[in-house]
Amino acid sequence: MHETEAITAAIATNVRGQRTHRGLTLDALAQRAGVSKGMLVQIEQGRTNPSVSTLTRIAAALGTTVAKLVEVYDVPPVRVIAKSEVMTFTHAGSVAKLLVGADSPMILELWDWRLDPGAHHDGDAHPPGTREMLTVLDGELTLTVHGRTHTITEGDALLFTADRPHRYANTGSQPLRFTMVVVEPKEVAES
Repeated sequence: MHETEAITAAIATNVRGQRTHRGLTLDALAQRAGVSKGMLVQIEQGRTNPSVSTLTRIAAALGTTVAKLVEVYDVPPVRVIAKSEVMTFTHAGSVAKLLVGADSPMILELWDWRLDPGAHHDGDAHPPGTREMLTVLDGELTLTVHGRTHTITEGDALLFTADRPHRYANTGSQPLRFTMVVVEPKEVAES
């Protein structure tokens, strides 16, 4: 692909992605940016190479930068994370492995947790709108969120709002292992 075509394609993908991530319609973005809806359609379909002035207005309306809109991602459609690249955190009877993460269009993390009997981990409140999903692979998890305790046994799964302090604990006599996904929305800049 020619460099100009690659940039036009990147702009199309990035503008559409930023707009939909913020829940804006084409009409709403057009009004905020002072750009016609027709121009936005052409940009998002990769049919035009917008001027710097147009990109500046669109970036400002989206609360991002022109650089972010023209960024040509060099990320392959499939990303394999080797075991040697997995980040491991250990603390007082717990081992947490961040298996893979992404930050676009939202922050996503996949974790593999192990807690020894009697061990716990206190999680701080995440930004508003953050959700966590997990499933217990071995043992029994005692999860406390907002003063309420929940017991999750092997094979069970749960989803919870993680924008408040929470605790993962192994109150049993067997090792605990669970897999968790954290989904955190990116902050939306106000304009």
